Amino acid sequence: MSNVGSIDRVARIIVGIVLLAFAIPLGFPQTGWNWVGWIGIVPIATAVFGFCPAYALFGLSSCPVRQGK
Repeated sequence: MSNVGSIDRVARIIVGIVLLAFAIPLGFPQTGWNWVGWIGIVPIATAVFGFCPAYALFGLSSCPVRQGK
């Protein structure tokens, strides 16, 4: 069961990579808050698996609607 569409997947991967770059830090200054960037694993994982538990909880989906015959 998939509830994450292709555009949503790309956006999640981009956001996840930026957050991880902040955590490492690559191109970002060293602060005491860099650990927050490890949250970037969540959007990357939801993009890879195509399933978002928060979407399921609220009954949302970014997948295109399929027309059945």
